[in-house]
Amino acid sequence: MISSKAQELNKIMKIISNGRKRTNILKGCEQKTIAYLVAKIPKWISSDLLTLIGILGNIIVSVSFLLAKYYNKTYLLIGILGFFISWFGDSLDGRIAYYRNKPRKWYGFTLDFTMDWIGIVLIGLSFIIFLDNSWKILGYLFVTLYGWEMMTALMRYKVTGKYSIDSGIFGPTEVRIIISIVLIIEVIFNRSIIFFAIIADIGLLIANIMDFIKLLKSSDNRDKQENKTIEN
Repeated sequence: MISSKAQELNKIMKIISNGRKRTNILKGCEQKTIAYLVAKIPKWISSDLLTLIGILGNIIVSVSFLLAKYYNKTYLLIGILGFFISWFGDSLDGRIAYYRNKPRKWYGFTLDFTMDWIGIVLIGLSFIIFLDNSWKILGYLFVTLYGWEMMTALMRYKVTGKYSIDSGIFGPTEVRIIISIVLIIEVIFNRSIIFFAIIADIGLLIANIMDFIKLLKSSDNRDKQENKTIEN
């Protein structure tokens, strides 16, 4: 028999999953964590404040690269805290609005998407500064490819009406965890981050191409359906 607490948690999970399809590998654990947190957050903490907290986390990550560049590489570890803060704010801002039955779908979508892009640019610019001159192109490629992924997500929403922040089994949460691990490894093994940056850029490129091909097929199917409707 399912306990009352488990039933309540499942109820909250259904509420907060409204309007968003998740495919990431950690979605089960993540959604349960978010469902637990939204019920515990004080009422005075608004969705906008959580969005601000999320961007603050990205700023901390950005600053950690700058401190590591000009002072000591161990400052990269501050970036792990920044990623956690970023996850907290970014994951809960929209979900808490649904939990409180005060969703602002288009306002939240516009604000969240813009803040995510600003956060990526800040982190990407700091990463470019952190890298040696001969490897700065890796940081530029990361920002460019991530921007392509965000653009694909927007176009997918326009074509299919479904909004997903994940690319297959990987979502923002998995990316934050992987980069946090990479930061730890870089502190231990100097310049190892270059190797991981190359792999990340190649992975993003492949994922973007695959998502682009899928989106083209969806777009073609929609065109065919709309043309049939016009003919009829």
